[in-house]
Amino acid sequence: MRPALTVFYDGSCPLCSREIGLYQRARGSETIRWHDLAIPEKTDLPDGLTLDDALARFHVLSANGKLVSGADGFVALWLALPGWRWLGRIVSIWPLTVLAEGLYRIFLRFRPQLQRWFRG
Repeated sequence: MRPALTVFYDGSCPLCSREIGLYQRARGSETIRWHDLAIPEKTDLPDGLTLDDALARFHVLSANGKLVSGADGFVALWLALPGWRWLGRIVSIWPLTVLAEGLYRIFLRFRPQLQRWFRG
């Protein structure tokens, strides 16, 4: 069975792992392929996505082969999970998508510091 989505995430990032763990426990998560980029054996990435790019931003690959990242990636993930679908529908409305992407880019600037705090 082909997964509804493939989610690429940095399993070595404690913040990312906690968030992904939340989604993995959600109803519907069994239809998603969870691709932990911190596992060296998992190097199969779609065309056009490098490991550095995948580690720098959240990426999701749809079943039809469309690769999205950032806020669009989260929207795709949320829409695939029944308990999160409401959030995906809201954030997919323009201009909320633009706002969410802007907030995500701000978060990325602070992500290294947040990772250090979560590692303790």
